[in-house]
Amino acid sequence: MTEEQQQTEEALFCIGCGAQIQTTDKEALGYTPNSALKKGLETGQLYCQRCFRLRHYNEISDIKLNDDDFLALLNQIGDSDALIVNVVDIFDFNGSLIPGLHRFIGDNPVILVGNKVDILPTALNPNRVINWIQKEAKEHGLHPIETMLVSAKKGNSVDDLLAVIERERKGRDVYVVGVTNVGKSTLINRIIKQTGILDSDVITMSQFPGTTLDRIDIPLYEDDHALIDTPGIIHAQQMAHYLHDKDLRLIAPQKQIKPKVYQLNEQQTLFLGGLARFDYLQGPRHGFVGYFDNELYIHRTKLENADNFYVRQLGDLLQPPHPEDLADFPDLQRYEFSTKEKSDLVFAGLGWITLPENVVVAGYAPKGVSVMIRKALI
Repeated sequence: MTEEQQQTEEALFCIGCGAQIQTTDKEALGYTPNSALKKGLETGQLYCQRCFRLRHYNEISDIKLNDDDFLALLNQIGDSDALIVNVVDIFDFNGSLIPGLHRFIGDNPVILVGNKVDILPTALNPNRVINWIQKEAKEHGLHPIETMLVSAKKGNSVDDLLAVIERERKGRDVYVVGVTNVGKSTLINRIIKQTGILDSDVITMSQFPGTTLDRIDIPLYEDDHALIDTPGIIHAQQMAHYLHDKDLRLIAPQKQIKPKVYQLNEQQTLFLGGLARFDYLQGPRHGFVGYFDNELYIHRTKLENADNFYVRQLGDLLQPPHPEDLADFPDLQRYEFSTKEKSDLVFAGLGWITLPENVVVAGYAPKGVSVMIRKALI
């Protein structure tokens, strides 16, 4: 065995954050490619990929913790005197809530930030969205001191968010928390750029001390307190977990959503790719408006043919999922609803269909992914 092989058999640690180096899981702590591992061993400068990108490109990338690790982090936050910034995805609000967050943060105040406002249709009133988010948060035991909408990607209202953080932090650290795929790291990177705290071309790790394996402290303030980036918790009920990487754009739209109208008679079905299904069970002919990524394939058929059609076309005409992913794709679970008022049928992480009053419908999604009714936002 060569000296290099012997070294790689032993535990190696990132000199930036202290995480144990591993080369198998790109989304876990300590990941570094084999090529970078070899170079790091040769130079004695062994960084995980996350720290390397931070050091050289001023880019914070997300990592994922398991439930136990994240609970330990939440308990750590609860023991601190801090301001909490909880980032959620407007497009997948229920799927991006941190379960039981209110139980762990103690008396620390929370700013609730709805990200991805740039993809919402122009007809959607932002104040109506904020009111709805506040209502949903309250039902989940969360009572934010402020609720804001931003676009981390385009920078919309990020300056306003920074002003609110500065007003409310009162000399404390600021923890930014969120589940995976909500755009938390994009927001952190936007804040770094907009605050101009880094002017040098090469970022040194001393500017971003990784005080533990599960956080990065960003020295945004002059009073020895920091904006603290935390890893994203994996939320098992997110649609993202059933998609191939190349299909994630369908649940994380990059462009403003263009509503589509479908004129349906009762006993008709819409398939949302192979990811979800909508049945119009009872009511007069009516126009149903869908709010989904502009590239999501939607197929209309008769309800009587729907089950057989799904079995035959899943992974073929009805994509995603793709053929190679069918073995791990779960069965769709059915939920039936009757409306008393104009409502939205929401497929968590995918989008929604606006329904008229006094109709009966059914929605299907992979088992564990939420399908729910809410008062229409538009």
